[in-house]
Amino acid sequence: MAVSLSVDAVWVMLCAILVIFMQAGFVLLETGSTRMKNAGHVAGKQLLSFSVAALAFWAVGYGFTFGEGNTWIGLEGFFLKLPTDPKSIPLEVSFLFQLSFVAVSLAIAWGGFAERAKLSVYVIFGALYTVLIYPAVGHWVWGAGWLHELGKQDFAGSTVVHLQGAVAAFVATVMLGPRIGKFNKNGTPNLLPGHNQVYTVLGVLIIWLGWFGFNPGSTLTAKDGFFGFVALTTNLAAAAGSLTALVTVRVMTGKADVTMMLNGVLAALVAITASCAFVEPWAAVVIGGVAGSLAVFAAYSFERKGIDDPIYACSVHGVAGIWGTLSTGIFASPRLVEKVGIGGPGLLYGGGLKQLGVQALGVTAALLYVAVVSFVILWVMKKAIGLRVTEEEEVMGLDLSEHGAYGYPEQLQPPKGAIGEPLADTGTES
Repeated sequence: MAVSLSVDAVWVMLCAILVIFMQAGFVLLETGSTRMKNAGHVAGKQLLSFSVAALAFWAVGYGFTFGEGNTWIGLEGFFLKLPTDPKSIPLEVSFLFQLSFVAVSLAIAWGGFAERAKLSVYVIFGALYTVLIYPAVGHWVWGAGWLHELGKQDFAGSTVVHLQGAVAAFVATVMLGPRIGKFNKNGTPNLLPGHNQVYTVLGVLIIWLGWFGFNPGSTLTAKDGFFGFVALTTNLAAAAGSLTALVTVRVMTGKADVTMMLNGVLAALVAITASCAFVEPWAAVVIGGVAGSLAVFAAYSFERKGIDDPIYACSVHGVAGIWGTLSTGIFASPRLVEKVGIGGPGLLYGGGLKQLGVQALGVTAALLYVAVVSFVILWVMKKAIGLRVTEEEEVMGLDLSEHGAYGYPEQLQPPKGAIGEPLADTGTES
């Protein structure tokens, strides 16, 4: 293996590790954003879902996504049975890097299930998401798919990773319904605060760090140092999203809500993920700043419409994912488009509506496909095994009802009686 190819392989492997480590960030973010009685469950299912995704993507998902086939789906490469290309990074490294993206997308989807779904649902839906949902759109955009042929620009996955996860989360939260106590009879929402804001801040910082594997790693090479430019646009967008979200929520509520600031960071990172290699630094600031504000508006809007999304997956990854995907059709710079070699320049550079139209088509196709397939899978599961724990189990907390022990046993004492026995209604909830 040539020295340059060896360096590329090490670079991509390092980025795969960074993106996989984002799972630790999601553990802290999601655990901190939910209630203490569900902390162990929320943290543990993150490890469970990564394990399920790893096996399913190795067996089938990678082949469907990147194997030779047609413009709709790959038809070979199952169990990584693909010919070795001596001019490319090792297949095993490529698989681990792409697996890290699938795992992030699945982690996003779990936001719609939080604090009320059965543990078995995570296993079954996680496997089917990795096999049937993610690979199709992945192949359309990153394989030899029809959206790739049209020139859709999605450098690291605003559509493929984030929008897909958000749409699945939206379908799940609608089908499951809101958590007990989230809404009053007149539809007004109640605050169900997460139990540890320090966890959420640390989780977002870890995710922000992991994004330096996510976007720069998608160059798939260390040659010419272009990954540094991608890292720069990524970081500028995140910083802008943090500040605009904080200003927006302060204007709307009179308080500098830390949660919304964190949402602004994540939304900006989601938005710049599609365009990080296509736009100039000034445009990255604009894209990230707009995403930060959009995340705040969207979060309150979804809540007013009766959507209970504890992790804000729909606003942070869905709305921002749509904006980020469309943004390349507006801001894509001709010099960068030429360098990357995908699509055309954006509207502001005289490219007209062509690229923007391709981006909008990609968003629409992905949204419809993921929504329909997620609904069908969850509908069948609902009829067959049920999606939601019982009311008694939800009030008790999933730590105890699903796992038999609280994540914080010193702070939360189990109800009287053996596990599985009827519980007295205390009228309170942790």
